[in-house]
Amino acid sequence: MSVTDTDTLQRIRDRIRAAMPTARTELATLVAFRSVADPRQFPAEECLAAARWVRDAFAAAGIEHIELVETSDGCPAVVGHSPAPAGAPTVLLYSHYDIQPPGNESLWLTPPFDLTERDGRWYGRGAADCKGNIVMHLLALRAALADGPLPVGVRIVVEGSEEMGGAGLEHLVAERPDLFAADLIVIGDCGNAEVGRPTVTTSLRGIANVVVHVETLAGEVHSGQYGGAAPDALAALVRLLNTLRDEHGNTVVDGLDTLGQWDGVPYPEDRFRADAGVLDGVSLLSTGTVADAVWARPALTVLGIDAPPVVGSVAAIAPRASARLNLRVPPGLDPLVAQDALVAHLEAHVPWGAHLRIEREALGEPFRAATDGPGYAALRAALAAAYGREVGTAGQGGSIPLCTALQRAVPGAEIALIGVEEPRCVIHAPNESVDPTEIENLAVAEALLLRSLAERSAS
Repeated sequence: MSVTDTDTLQRIRDRIRAAMPTARTELATLVAFRSVADPRQFPAEECLAAARWVRDAFAAAGIEHIELVETSDGCPAVVGHSPAPAGAPTVLLYSHYDIQPPGNESLWLTPPFDLTERDGRWYGRGAADCKGNIVMHLLALRAALADGPLPVGVRIVVEGSEEMGGAGLEHLVAERPDLFAADLIVIGDCGNAEVGRPTVTTSLRGIANVVVHVETLAGEVHSGQYGGAAPDALAALVRLLNTLRDEHGNTVVDGLDTLGQWDGVPYPEDRFRADAGVLDGVSLLSTGTVADAVWARPALTVLGIDAPPVVGSVAAIAPRASARLNLRVPPGLDPLVAQDALVAHLEAHVPWGAHLRIEREALGEPFRAATDGPGYAALRAALAAAYGREVGTAGQGGSIPLCTALQRAVPGAEIALIGVEEPRCVIHAPNESVDPTEIENLAVAEALLLRSLAERSAS
């Protein structure tokens, strides 16, 4: 089947459009599960119930062998497989059913676990990240199977601890690579550059975090009696952190190239300002383009500081202060090299002889996709047909450790990142939402992919 066959395209679109009310009902059911993979916040039974629902839904959609597999972090993964016809390729469809906590629920305009429609969008925690992608996969499978048995094999992997950074699925990949054997792996956990603009994410930044502790005094001393000569640990920390930005706000770390350039779709400054909620008159922190800054360059963020709080503070000089630093690492840069450079920079720039102690956190590998294989060609063609416009490529500032784990375990597989999570979704924030047209168009594209990949791979 060719994705340029207008009759096939229209038939699949009509099926998926007719199924959108069912998709909304299913997404509402999924959103109602408070599936935060942290039993300190919500009962573990919520995640288990979500996993069971996902298993049953994919079984009903036609996946032949599907089960819950307990991972090393205690979160069940939904793993399924419908074998490929002889000589045909296999597609793995990935997503996750766990979600970010809702945060301060008073900031939500509607209850976070009730899917609510407003101004054409569907609101609820996980509506986009990542339960909307689960529903998209289901729509695509049903529409593709309505034309008879698939000409490709299909694997399903839906994990339950992605948002909490659990390593359970990565361990499972290493221990059971057979469960992930595929020719094309479609990671449904990214999104388009904007609504209606088909975009494949081809790079992810890695992580090289550290925690910095600065100490200057044996204990607190009175700021009136000793202030002016006694070294202030908090001021020392602030001064040290200031060395990690230049006068334009660019990240600077001695020994690291911080001037990379992005060659995919642009990220217009006005849209970035709106997406990020940058206040009027506040400058962006880069002398390059927005895309350069968020996808192609190292980026240092101060995630938190331990220091005396304002409320309850006293007239005393702080003897110690700490900060957790998040260094995002673009593809092409070894995260250990980046972490080493960050540690060396901090050691070289600590002021006033202050005592410095640095804790290294676990590293996250950056990812760059190979985009010249038959799977990518089939995916691009399917996306272009579904959206009626050219497909672009984008990066993502965050990391998905699973991608590098899959590269190691299934080195012959193409890995493509798509999804419903365009910028207006404000994932991880209050009032997360999804545009249902993104669910529809991506489901059309994925159904076309499932019907056409075998033909593309054979050519």
